[in-house]
Amino acid sequence: MSLVAQLVVALVALLHVWFLVLEMFLWTRPSGRRAFGLSAEFAQQSRVLAANQGLYNGFLAAGLLWGLWLGAAGRPVLLFFLGCVLVAGLFGGFTATRKVLWIQALPALIAITLVLLA
Repeated sequence: MSLVAQLVVALVALLHVWFLVLEMFLWTRPSGRRAFGLSAEFAQQSRVLAANQGLYNGFLAAGLLWGLWLGAAGRPVLLFFLGCVLVAGLFGGFTATRKVLWIQALPALIAITLVLLA
């Protein structure tokens, strides 16, 4: 796999680690509320749901890092987890906010393309 493909996959993984941090640890703090445009009251009411969502983002990051660690044998793992990221990004982009398409779905699509071309 090309270095560019590996770097883009690593970037997608790091994005999902950041989503985990935002959703599990910063959700009710000013930086987390600002990132998602939440009121303090709503953030407090939805913090358990956000933590659950953050955990899932952590699983996506772990799967991508595992695929990278496997090297050439990890290609199917990478494609599976990138596909999950893409579907989640599309769903979020159409049901939550369009910016999810650019922040989550587009990087996953680029990474899938690069992994398939490598």
